[in-house]
Amino acid sequence: MAILKIARMGHPVLATPAKAVEDPKSPEIRRLIKDMVETMMDANGAGLAAPQVHIPLRVVVFQAPGERAGLPREEDGGLNEEERFDHTAPQTVLINPEIEVLGPEIEGGWEGCLSVPGLRGWVERPAHIRYRGVGLDGETIERVARGFHARVVQHECDHLEGRLYTSRMSDLSRLIFESEIRHFHSNEGQAAS
Repeated sequence: MAILKIARMGHPVLATPAKAVEDPKSPEIRRLIKDMVETMMDANGAGLAAPQVHIPLRVVVFQAPGERAGLPREEDGGLNEEERFDHTAPQTVLINPEIEVLGPEIEGGWEGCLSVPGLRGWVERPAHIRYRGVGLDGETIERVARGFHARVVQHECDHLEGRLYTSRMSDLSRLIFESEIRHFHSNEGQAAS
């Protein structure tokens, strides 16, 4: 396994739609996936798409650990017992993924990207999706996702279409350096008072 070089915003591989994988069980794809997982873990990322490591193929790896999920708070409308859902996802490999939006609800959240280091942006995305694809061993994976889980999947699949999260932002004043996010939140609170 190897740590792969991550393409940064501006590299043409990040702006070009990726090609479908023809043989998901090939040794080359298996090696790529292992290297992508190692690269994602080394970079402390929640996900990684093959175009981010200069390979224009429809492959993503991701995880949605609970400690990074930003679960709904009561003051944000909260969720009653019947509406609770799991924001987490295990480490997952998806080859040739597809996403289906399951409802009109849109949810905003802060996103970062290994290809846009040091920045965070507020991005609104569909809150409830179904995704499907082929897993590492050729099995079909199909899941319904909400919250952070849904956000991570959509973010990674955007890379397969040649999109970065910055192109989904409606307000570029909410594109900030990670090191300044605490100041941004404190100013937001003062402006709302």
